[in-house]
Amino acid sequence: MEQWVRRNPLTLPATLLGLQLAITVGFKLYKIKTGGAQDEQIVPSPSKTLLPKLSPEETASCPYPPDAYPGTRDVESPYGSLRVYEWGPENGRKVLLVHGISNPCIALGAVAHGLADKGCRVMMFDLPGRGYSDTPVPTPHSNRLYTTTILLALTSSPLSWTGNGETFSLIGYSLGGGIVVNFTSYFPFLISSLVLLAPAGLIRQSRITLMNKILYNTGLINETTLEKIVIGRMRREELPARPTKLKKKPSIGTAIGEEIPKEREEDIPTPPSLSHTRPNITISGIIPWQLDNHPGYIKSFMSSIRYGPITGQHADWQRIAKRLAAQNASTEERTEKEGLQNGKVLIIAGHKDAIIVEDELVADATEILGENSVRFEFVDAGHDLPVSKSKEILGFISAFWEESSSTPRS
Repeated sequence: MEQWVRRNPLTLPATLLGLQLAITVGFKLYKIKTGGAQDEQIVPSPSKTLLPKLSPEETASCPYPPDAYPGTRDVESPYGSLRVYEWGPENGRKVLLVHGISNPCIALGAVAHGLADKGCRVMMFDLPGRGYSDTPVPTPHSNRLYTTTILLALTSSPLSWTGNGETFSLIGYSLGGGIVVNFTSYFPFLISSLVLLAPAGLIRQSRITLMNKILYNTGLINETTLEKIVIGRMRREELPARPTKLKKKPSIGTAIGEEIPKEREEDIPTPPSLSHTRPNITISGIIPWQLDNHPGYIKSFMSSIRYGPITGQHADWQRIAKRLAAQNASTEERTEKEGLQNGKVLIIAGHKDAIIVEDELVADATEILGENSVRFEFVDAGHDLPVSKSKEILGFISAFWEESSSTPRS
């Protein structure tokens, strides 16, 4: 038909000709962007592509050793294999931690170990495409995938995390903050307390640069070319450097480097212990290790930028606000089985964060949740706070839990 139209352009009405051209151009742009229709597939993680080739000594020297945490298991699912860790007293408070966009769960290792040392039963997992978890493609890395991932991790436990009225505490960092807000908004009765560390979700649209909108959302750049551009940006962010000042309008891509401490960990007087079994590992080499050894990593990162809960999450926060408002207005005694029984959300962030801006976070979260339903704590750090300020974070969380368990209903 396309050749016939070119030979006889005047025999078709202009509207039909325009429609034909639009369809042709649109299809070609789609093929340029995606390489054509894609079948669902699983991109394997380094646990399948790298570790079988390494000696025990080489495995132990990986920037992210596979035995970094106790209770290791790989959970198979239609979305690929999911790496999960779980340890701590079986009868302790259950706590699930969800990490950010760039690093695997090792970024929350110091906080998780601290909670386990205090008697908690902790669980962490690598989000799809990070660390030792596979990457489903072209599955959008949206709240639907992340909710499924959380449920897969929970149901793989030898203990009951959700049955018989069980509740657990939920801690989310950066992108993980947006993920756990979405999960809590739909399953509030499962969550005994919600703690957000520099959470995404409410980042204002004005902070998204035009370049990021062009790169990630328009489809004007071939996907393979775009992957190379993002990889190049990531490699330039490998070595942490202390910023001289906060950027007025940081790119969302700033998250690439902001999850790395602004000081080299070996230069910190008392560096955090990210792993008790591998006390010498640091976070600074994890991103380049993933770039070199996880072929699905860059795909998951880009998909999370496009589809993840980074901005525009107000509806999820509003559902939580309604739940908290109803609880705070009730005169009934709170119990562990009610979910969100403390009636508040704890938000911890850094004064120097270039991504989650203090004033904007306080204003926007307070406007949605209300002053009586949120508590803010700030530390002298940037977006890397779970690594650089884990002890302070643990103190805030412990105080929050103690207060909620001792405060009577009014």
